[in-house]
Amino acid sequence: MGGAEELTILTYPDPVLRVRAEEITNIDEGLIDLAESMIFTMYRAPGIGLAANQVGALKRIIVFDRSPAKPGASPQILINPEIVAREGKIVHDEACLSVTDFSAEVTRSDKVRVKGIDGDGKQIEIDAEGLLSVCLQHEIDHLDGILYIDHISSLKRALYKRKLKKILSGD
Repeated sequence: MGGAEELTILTYPDPVLRVRAEEITNIDEGLIDLAESMIFTMYRAPGIGLAANQVGALKRIIVFDRSPAKPGASPQILINPEIVAREGKIVHDEACLSVTDFSAEVTRSDKVRVKGIDGDGKQIEIDAEGLLSVCLQHEIDHLDGILYIDHISSLKRALYKRKLKKILSGD
């Protein structure tokens, strides 16, 4: 990741966060450079996952590492990820690098099977549960223009929007 650069993470209500990212048909050097910069940015933030939409690139690519704070970090790149199976329910307190100063409990599937393409262009499947399952669902939602706050009650969402408006106006 020698050439990786820190990217700007877009924050809500930036409209780019609401746009569905496009399928990737060609894995080239530019895409790998984007993924490496996304990994660098994710670690600097710090976070455990990042979708391309969050850095203004409307491409279906996510990066993640469920234990970035531990020695031996193992970042992963997933291109054109798709959830192909779901099972169970889990409630997890989620936050987001694009939704500042807020976290909320979100109900998601406890286990998911995700298929996609890795950074080497190979088809892969990931069976995930718990935190990794939540992370993958969260990041794939980003690629579809969905934020985790879309999964919470309208009252909690309204409270967050009011709080954000105050922050943005400098009150």
